Amino acid sequence: MAVDPGICGFSCSIRAWKEGKTVHFDIRSECGQIKKLAETLDPITLKELFVPLTRCPIFRLAEASRCHLACPVPSSLVKTAEVVLGLALPRDATIRFLTSSCVNVLDKEAKNG
Repeated sequence: MAVDPGICGFSCSIRAWKEGKTVHFDIRSECGQIKKLAETLDPITLKELFVPLTRCPIFRLAEASRCHLACPVPSSLVKTAEVVLGLALPRDATIRFLTSSCVNVLDKEAKNG
């Protein structure tokens, strides 16, 4: 899987494979936070994918690694694990700004503030 996180410019590649009932990851990025996440992430089990967000090892380690809240890499790891375990089909997910309305609102607030 290839992850383009956007403005930070630190792309990420994720390779994953199944061994028994666990998913193993090979995560590559120049981002320091993602490198730390990759170093500390143990193989993930099916059970660990279906816990509340605050108990999911991927998201807990992302927080401990100081990943930015909007970083798409942790969610990409979950999606990759689901595909490897046969729980989802491999299909792209996107986040896209459809208009510049967000920027226009911020510009107006800055001018009025």
